[in-house]
Amino acid sequence: MARTYTLRRRAARKDEVRRRIVEAAVVLKQTKASGELSVAAVSEKEKVRRVTVYRHFPDLDVLRQASSQRFFAQNPPPDPSRWAAIANPHARLRAGLSEAHAYHRRTERMVGKMKDAEAEAGVRDPYRRLWRAGGGVLAAPFGLSGEAAQRLSAAIDMGLSFDAWRMLVRDQGLNDEQALDLMLRLCEAAAGDNALKQAAGR
Repeated sequence: MARTYTLRRRAARKDEVRRRIVEAAVVLKQTKASGELSVAAVSEKEKVRRVTVYRHFPDLDVLRQASSQRFFAQNPPPDPSRWAAIANPHARLRAGLSEAHAYHRRTERMVGKMKDAEAEAGVRDPYRRLWRAGGGVLAAPFGLSGEAAQRLSAAIDMGLSFDAWRMLVRDQGLNDEQALDLMLRLCEAAAGDNALKQAAGR
């Protein structure tokens, strides 16, 4: 029994050290000027030896991916299935874009510095697929097809995009409401007058 207790305590300490290392990496990825990690910076922040970091993470790519996964687990993105419950196309579009923009603001420091390293693909690709799926949910009630559907899909994808949001609020200096209004106008213009009239009558 004593040996089992000792092994459990040792495993718990190991898990705690790993958690602290990952949390340190999450903070450093958001606060370092380049967003880049180094084992030296993590070991210094957590006051552990570099060999301890390597004991838990064999290379920097594994640590980088673990920190991104931890961040997004703690900051889950909007759920497009909630948008699908909104019948009115305009109300659904506004709700979806508004939630997306609020999420971009909340996660800007991490997403803005997340590298396109191959090791990040396990985090980055599901993130992108989520917004593509969300775009389909927002476009569906407009009932368009062909070229009109393609235009609307492109406009909505832009409206949901982190890069587009950052360009509007950081580079162009728009506030959140102005950025949302501009993206809504773009999407509704892409939908076209006939689609808007049909949608309004539903």
